[in-house]
Amino acid sequence: MTVDWELFGTEVLRIVVALILGGSIGLERELRERAAGFRTHILVAVGAAAFTLASIYGFQLTAEQAAEGQTYDPSRVAAQIVSGIGFLGAGAIIRHGMSVRGLTTAASLWAVAAIGMLSGAGMYGLATATTLLVLVSLAGLRFLEHRIAGSRGQGRVDLHVRFAQEKYGNLSRLIGDLDERHVTVLRLNSDPEDADRRVIHLSLQLPESLGRNELMSIISQDPDTVEVSAD
Repeated sequence: MTVDWELFGTEVLRIVVALILGGSIGLERELRERAAGFRTHILVAVGAAAFTLASIYGFQLTAEQAAEGQTYDPSRVAAQIVSGIGFLGAGAIIRHGMSVRGLTTAASLWAVAAIGMLSGAGMYGLATATTLLVLVSLAGLRFLEHRIAGSRGQGRVDLHVRFAQEKYGNLSRLIGDLDERHVTVLRLNSDPEDADRRVIHLSLQLPESLGRNELMSIISQDPDTVEVSAD
């Protein structure tokens, strides 16, 4: 079996392009200390490119098979990549209390798989353009996102409440009191501190009629509340 070195060089180039483009997105995730970072994104991009190359060149028909009317569909492997990457993305999503983390990283893995497929198919321009758009979405648009959140969050406050009772103490009663005062709970999670105390982290949207200090005073009056602090 002879090796087509020109084709081999083209295939290696496509995988290297996938590595570079996928790694650039992974680097942004790595700098933000996400679980799926530099190496993970490289592996996804390179793997997707390799699968795409296998679907294009690995199952080509011989002249005899083509003469008999046999066909093959290289897009079937690409479809399986799209489905399979969903399992990896799901592993990056973490539910912590009432908040969900990792959705952006899962989406970036999905996009990196597409970039790897484009690179494997030799569509370098589209792969590069997709990489730039993903990087702008991840890094550049964070400023706009913070501006929008800031305009909406003038009455937003992050509180840390430590309860004396085991298993969140009077948390349900606190949520009820907040609801009565038209305070919206944006995020809630907890950290175990010791055997009989729990610290609750709350991100709240306050109405105009209620200030942060007033709310902290209300919460601290509960007999089960040990400490209330704000960021």
